[in-house]
Amino acid sequence: MRPDPLSEAAARRHELTRAKAVQALRELDRAGTPVTFTGVAQAAGVSPRSWLYTQPDISGQIRRLRKSTDGAGSAGAIPAGQRATGASLRARLAAALDRNKQLADDNARLRRQLARALGDQRSARVRSGNDQEE
Repeated sequence: MRPDPLSEAAARRHELTRAKAVQALRELDRAGTPVTFTGVAQAAGVSPRSWLYTQPDISGQIRRLRKSTDGAGSAGAIPAGQRATGASLRARLAAALDRNKQLADDNARLRRQLARALGDQRSARVRSGNDQEE
């Protein structure tokens, strides 16, 4: 027995609506826009908004993203997929500290070279009698 054409059309429409909602959810998050049920419904062209609440995976993701941006201050503007993890922040801090030490060592080396060059230059002037008091 062949499935009912109306049922098939309804299933296709349901899957298309779900795909639009998921795509809208991803785009809002990627853009750093606050993710809300209203925002997802408007971006996906889903009417009524209450339909989103009946989709457990979509509504769960909206709640998760909404919770991760609540009270996060300016971090809420960063999409969830682009936020730094604790491990990546520690690695970046360690790299920055290493670079800072390297720059401090380079700076000390250059100061010694400059002092030596200025001392040599002054010695050369004194030996040639060109040392003028200013």
